[in-house]
Amino acid sequence: MKSPIINYLLAFSFLFFVESFAQTKSIVSSAGASGNHSMLIAAVEATEIDEVLEKSGPFTVFAPSDAAFQRFSSDKLKQLMTSNDKSKLKSLVSYHIVAGKLTASRILKAMCRGNGKASFTTIQGKKLQAHMEGYDIVLTDPLGNTARIIQADVSQQNGIIHEIDSVIVPTSM
Repeated sequence: MKSPIINYLLAFSFLFFVESFAQTKSIVSSAGASGNHSMLIAAVEATEIDEVLEKSGPFTVFAPSDAAFQRFSSDKLKQLMTSNDKSKLKSLVSYHIVAGKLTASRILKAMCRGNGKASFTTIQGKKLQAHMEGYDIVLTDPLGNTARIIQADVSQQNGIIHEIDSVIVPTSM
């Protein structure tokens, strides 16, 4: 009969193996495989930000779901994707990315230090505000648009993904 300590060690080893295996994909590979972020991945690839997200990090990506992009404006997204000038699309995509690994716990700690609010600088260069509404972490862009984190802390090899329910924008597009 195995001792309880051996059982705990085996269980811990299994959990460590599963967690390590789950983090072998990059942010782009994982989001692409999710089946829920095809529009985001198309925009990331169109702006060539995928090369950065594949090879470096860590990054935190606030990833709008496909449903969030559909609510954003299909006409506006189509215009951004088909334009020869990808600067506005790149600005939009990079506004959803923060350098470093911001887990939900770190976001909450920053909000505690900031009296309920926290500010993060995106790789686009603009600030993204975070606050709580009930049990939800809510992000607010400079125009006052909000997005809720609906799935937090999807750890990847080179960062973390938080799925959000809306597209946030750095400036009027």
